Amino acid sequence: MRQLETLAREAESLAQSAPAMIEQPVRWHGRGAAALSQDETEVARVMQICNACRYCEGFCAVFPAMTRRLEFGKADLNYLANLCHNCGACLHACQYAPPHEFAVNVPQAMAKVRLQTYTEYAFPAALGKLYRRNGLTLSLAAAAALALFLALTVMLTGGLWHAPLAGNFYAVFPHNTLALMFGAVFGFAMLALGIGAARFWRDVSPGAASGAAVAEAAHDALRLRYLDGGHGKGCNNADDAFTLWRRRFHHFTFYGFMLCFAATCVATLYHYLLGEQAPYPFWSAPVLLGTAGGIGLLIGPAGLLWLNLKRHPLQGDAAQKPMDRGFIALLLLTSATGLALLAGRDTGAMALLLAVHLGVVMALFLTLPYGKFAHGIYRCAALLKWSIEKRQPDTLRTGAD
Repeated sequence: MRQLETLAREAESLAQSAPAMIEQPVRWHGRGAAALSQDETEVARVMQICNACRYCEGFCAVFPAMTRRLEFGKADLNYLANLCHNCGACLHACQYAPPHEFAVNVPQAMAKVRLQTYTEYAFPAALGKLYRRNGLTLSLAAAAALALFLALTVMLTGGLWHAPLAGNFYAVFPHNTLALMFGAVFGFAMLALGIGAARFWRDVSPGAASGAAVAEAAHDALRLRYLDGGHGKGCNNADDAFTLWRRRFHHFTFYGFMLCFAATCVATLYHYLLGEQAPYPFWSAPVLLGTAGGIGLLIGPAGLLWLNLKRHPLQGDAAQKPMDRGFIALLLLTSATGLALLAGRDTGAMALLLAVHLGVVMALFLTLPYGKFAHGIYRCAALLKWSIEKRQPDTLRTGAD
């Protein structure tokens, strides 16, 4: 009976303090002494309530990381937001979720701050606004414009329909032209993402990374450990039912992308190291890797698009759906046009198929630093910070050492 009375008093105290958590802004007193944005203030409020409740402490890395803090500054909020995998388990388990007056919605609050993180750390800064634009329209427009430009170039130089060229792409676009064009675009994309990630890493200031921490973070990222809802059953997507399909489709997408990248790297080694120039036979390593990767990039993004369309409205930020779907659409188009090019490389339509595929790939590379791809970079950085942090003493002695 005394325990019940104690719990009742604690609940009453929390209820009385909630209006203050909701109404009073939380301010950051770190670099620049800047006030938190509205979205950051909401995450700080939610984390204060979660820190008092702790029902979800075992769900994912966000909650044990939260328990190591009594206050939440800007860098803390950016870190926790990117550590969140938006699995949705905490939303459906939370007794204070909407329609409760506390309106605790961790996935949605974190998603909004993640978008702010991408925007603030973007390089160049002016291009950070692209995250908030209509990502689907912009992505498809960029792909269409680049494909049209390359198709017109082919039409003016040799014609879109031609005698079969035995899969010789370099008869349409010289190798050095392709290498320079895509090398510059890809190099800029990696530079922009690298600068943004470095700025994020500097601000969260996690301390030195040990080999064990790096290995654990890489393991968690490659397995998508925190897309299991904290219990191995999977995410919540359309409702409170658990599903592992979100993790599986992410794996198809990621490893499909990596196989395509590996195909390009192996083809580069064939060309420069072994002196073997394209086209390569179907059973060669570059073609087999590219085909397997292309199939993965069909299955994964198609599944993610299906899940995105069915996503519960309280999970995630609805304003980011165009950005999400724009990235998914470019991945799907990259795979579909690449497989179509492989199937038609010995026909008279090869030049047209090549122009369309190259246009889509270039659009994908150009939008990498300013679209949904960035979430993987910042999430890996957050996972590494957590792997470092969990190995440090818990000065509050409220979380796991």
